[in-house]
Amino acid sequence: MDPAQALIRTTLNPTARIAPGLAGRAAFELFRRPLRRGRVRPAEREVHGRAALERLTVHGKSVVGYRWGSGERPVLLLHGWRSRASRFAPFVPGLRALGLSVVAFDAPGHGDSGGRSTSVLEYRELALRLQDRYGPFEAVIAHSLGVCAAFGALGDGLRAGRLAAVSGVSEVGFFPAAFCAGLGLDAAVERALRDRIEQDLFAGDAGAWDRYDAAGRAGAVGLPILVLHDEGDDVVPLGQAHRLKRAYGEQLDLVVTRGLGHRRIIGEPTVVDQVIGFISAGLGVTAA
Repeated sequence: MDPAQALIRTTLNPTARIAPGLAGRAAFELFRRPLRRGRVRPAEREVHGRAALERLTVHGKSVVGYRWGSGERPVLLLHGWRSRASRFAPFVPGLRALGLSVVAFDAPGHGDSGGRSTSVLEYRELALRLQDRYGPFEAVIAHSLGVCAAFGALGDGLRAGRLAAVSGVSEVGFFPAAFCAGLGLDAAVERALRDRIEQDLFAGDAGAWDRYDAAGRAGAVGLPILVLHDEGDDVVPLGQAHRLKRAYGEQLDLVVTRGLGHRRIIGEPTVVDQVIGFISAGLGVTAA
């Protein structure tokens, strides 16, 4: 653990025992900020540069949207934490070859968008706004945090033909637990953080934890699902994918990869081909 993480741990753990509200607020401020922004990688620049830019806002934050194509027959891309829409560049040519448009955004605090923080609720709102603009989606492709947001949005009115979920989180409750575990914060801090999330993000609605649990809302998401997850993912454990498989059964196909980790998997050619093939099957055509 680096010195900054050690300082956070040695400050918040004792604070939570005597002033849980204060510890919860401090942990929440750290929890909701990505701290660093992903940059466009050299391999992504050509595809990224061909996108038409769009402007959206959410909670007063300026959000950069991207569109490849006219907007007809759209596919929605939802990136992960400390990531950006350009990470999906390998998918764009194949989707366009199927006659599909591609739409995406950099979430607040990510990529080229404004703000310093975001949440699955903002992802949901932005996805629904893009649906209002372009109509139902042929498919949604999501990675990591974007998977949790996709399931939540699909249960709350987002319409799509198929969902491809890569290295996905299945439940919003995973995030505070993983955050605290990563910093060595104890159970008292996690409880205080959950209380603050519930108050500030969910407006005091304790039921939001269940609404953003994809495994618990299988009946509300009635579309074919492809889940791809690496067995060695050290950010989101493979157990999150198995949890989805148990909940959705035959509705969901699970592909377990090896040696791709949490981030490399999103650009791996074989993974891209599987996702494109999955989407093309829903269209009744064969991918090139």
